[in-house]
Amino acid sequence: MQKKRPPGKRTSDKRGAKKHAPRPPAAAPQKIRSAGRDDWQKQALLFGVHAVREAVLNPQRRIQAIYVTEAGKKLLSPTLEKALKAGINRPDLQIIDKPVLDKMLPENAVHQGMAAQVQPLLVPDLEQFCAALPQDSSHIRDNIMVILDQVTDPHNIGAILRSAAAFGAKALIVQDRHTPEITGTLAKSASGAVEHVPILREVNLARSIALLQKHGILCTGFDERGAMTLAELTADKNLSSYAGIALVMGAEGDGMRRLTAESCDVLVRLPSKGAIQSLNVSNAAAVALYELVR
Repeated sequence: MQKKRPPGKRTSDKRGAKKHAPRPPAAAPQKIRSAGRDDWQKQALLFGVHAVREAVLNPQRRIQAIYVTEAGKKLLSPTLEKALKAGINRPDLQIIDKPVLDKMLPENAVHQGMAAQVQPLLVPDLEQFCAALPQDSSHIRDNIMVILDQVTDPHNIGAILRSAAAFGAKALIVQDRHTPEITGTLAKSASGAVEHVPILREVNLARSIALLQKHGILCTGFDERGAMTLAELTADKNLSSYAGIALVMGAEGDGMRRLTAESCDVLVRLPSKGAIQSLNVSNAAAVALYELVR
């Protein structure tokens, strides 16, 4: 006796041909993952025309992804072509909508239609940096460094870094515990200078100053009570024995901490004649760097 077929859908038509199981839907094109702003803040992101362009052109910078809007693509394409001609390969652009890019970055970030996900630059430790400094410099201005003591605002640090690059400083030395990551707002404020001036993060600035002094660096602290101006210091003909100069600047208001100030070789001031007797730390750094190289 023929067994009855159990109830349910038949797997063959009247002609006995088996039906194929339905195909799974085609995979959707890969998109930027849905994530909140807090998730993206955990990524190392550079944004803005100058920051991204300089990163693209820096062969030492490893870039994992580049996100652009259509407008950002037009701005960045010539830079990518320039990098390719220089033998620097970069990942393909990922074109996204502006609202998506807005969500990836800090609120109200001026990204100009582009952002790059990057890995941190490799920098030497302070001992290696000092050992690599040229020892045949004819003037202290040949080896300029800037040291920041508890300067925490990323806009200020970025602006100082930009001035350091413009006036030829060899490094920016900061206190690791009080300095934000070298991406995002800081890098945007630096306008690409993070690719040109190494940032050395130190645990103890007093020890760092002592190491610089060991290598012949004149460590010059800025304090409104300084006995002389920076111009008066640099006019001294007896500075030829120094291999370079480090400008040590503290946070606005409190200035340098006591131990940092005591570690410096000399304290100088920037003269002011107007009603306002103090400058923003980034402005003071720009004035001091200009005074050194003029």
